[in-house]
Amino acid sequence: MVWINPAAAWESAVDAAAGLTCDEVVLLLVTEEEAEHDAFTGLLGPAGHEPGEAFAGVEEEQAAALFDEAEARIGRPVRRLWERGVAEHEVVAAASGADLLVCVRDGARELPGPDSLGPVTRFVVDHAPCGVFLVWPGDRAAR
Repeated sequence: MVWINPAAAWESAVDAAAGLTCDEVVLLLVTEEEAEHDAFTGLLGPAGHEPGEAFAGVEEEQAAALFDEAEARIGRPVRRLWERGVAEHEVVAAASGADLLVCVRDGARELPGPDSLGPVTRFVVDHAPCGVFLVWPGDRAAR
């Protein structure tokens, strides 16, 4: 499973996964509904319509484009999994059936160790129910 984390250099994780030998590659994208809802808090019109509903199609197009780009980088068919919710919880839950989770370090590159992971990725690494392959942004060594 490859976590496509738009907040990190997800391309490095996909490139690393392309070099692995496995039967199936699952691309995982998580979008946080709570953050989107909070962005529109207070913008409800008098009829009570949620402005976020108008952007749902845009989000789907963006997700499809991310998946398409990641699949092209992998170079073979993949299974796409798009979850919505709290990123760290959704990634850990989705990885429950995986043999390996590939993700990108998203912290300070000049500080190897705990500071090389942001809080969400740190949570995923600490709670993953499978092996985790951490890749540095820009690292193409696995290819």
